[in-house]
Amino acid sequence: MQIDLIDFRTLPDGEYCWLFNCHDHFTKYCFLIALKNKTAIEVAKGLINVFCIIDAPRILQSDNGKEFRNGVIEALKFLWPNFTTVHGRARRPQTQGSVERSNGDVQNILGSWMRIHKTTSWVQALPFVQMIKNNKYHEDLI
Repeated sequence: MQIDLIDFRTLPDGEYCWLFNCHDHFTKYCFLIALKNKTAIEVAKGLINVFCIIDAPRILQSDNGKEFRNGVIEALKFLWPNFTTVHGRARRPQTQGSVERSNGDVQNILGSWMRIHKTTSWVQALPFVQMIKNNKYHEDLI
């Protein structure tokens, strides 16, 4: 599973300014969670929500952001001892290719949904965007 944050500080939705994308590399399934900030605590809460639905992956890959490289995320290993965290190389988003492509898809779908529904509330759109993204046909899965 790869995780990343999308910056929405230029389009805040109430108190939410960040979009947390958890993307399963093998099933292509994603979880989209609005965050108030990009602190380790907020990220850990998002991960707990995901892990309580699908369990923790064996490998959790992220970039080198301080919100991902800290004791709070490592503390989740007490609850889910079988997962390992791996961090991509600094300033090399290519190492996070799967989630970076997912970020692009999410932003495109989100933009279309917001235009069609004439809204600036991206938080309201997230469940629909997640459903659209997760029901998309993936040739790789055949």
